Amino acid sequence: MQTIDIQSTVGELVRELPDRARVFESLKIDYCCGGKISLATACAKRKIDPEDVVTRLGQCDSQRASATAVDADAMTLTELADHIESTHHAYLREELPRLDFMTEKVSRVHGDKEPRLATVRKAFVALKNELEPHMMKEEKILFPIIRQLEASADRPEFHCGSVANPIRQMEHEHDQAGDALAMLREATDNFVPPQWACNTYRAMLDSLEKLEADMHQHIHKENNVLFPKAIELEQAKQSFIGAAAMRGQGGKGF
Repeated sequence: MQTIDIQSTVGELVRELPDRARVFESLKIDYCCGGKISLATACAKRKIDPEDVVTRLGQCDSQRASATAVDADAMTLTELADHIESTHHAYLREELPRLDFMTEKVSRVHGDKEPRLATVRKAFVALKNELEPHMMKEEKILFPIIRQLEASADRPEFHCGSVANPIRQMEHEHDQAGDALAMLREATDNFVPPQWACNTYRAMLDSLEKLEADMHQHIHKENNVLFPKAIELEQAKQSFIGAAAMRGQGGKGF
């Protein structure tokens, strides 16, 4: 972990690790237009203890460095659904409003210099409008069905017929989200900022790249682990019921 010097400018600190912008945003420290002043001066202006800010920045750096992948395949269906909600859905609910503000601001301020920022803004708004109801449908409809399926001794009756039906819709929406993410990457030259980009511009691109990485993990856990296992479990329980019924009919014949 890097040592944080309070005489470094706020802008330099964000440039080194753009994720630090989150800390400054939470403290209402301007790292963009006001990024040329030292951290010590910025803290004095906000009447904040600089050592407290250094601690929070260090925690931010450590969290970034210690992030590890989980073994989704080793989880039960309920555990995996809970994990997706508490990790990926929680991340999106925090990050989407933040990126909504940043993409609007950067597009408005710098759109005349980089016309593709209008495409970035349009693609992000489409993605946000897709993901918010998508998460609600998973949390209110699909995930409860999957939890019920795993907890039941036999195959429950669902209003949607089969768990495969809402899964099919969720996978279609994943494809649409993937298209929006690809558009964001293309319109930003792989999230690489131009040399003249301000710190807000750089932080936006860094956050969009992290959003893409998290979405890739999110969709992988659903498309490749949770969904096929849920369908397989439903089919296995249906086959068991069918076999039991056949045995019952055979018993009556004797």
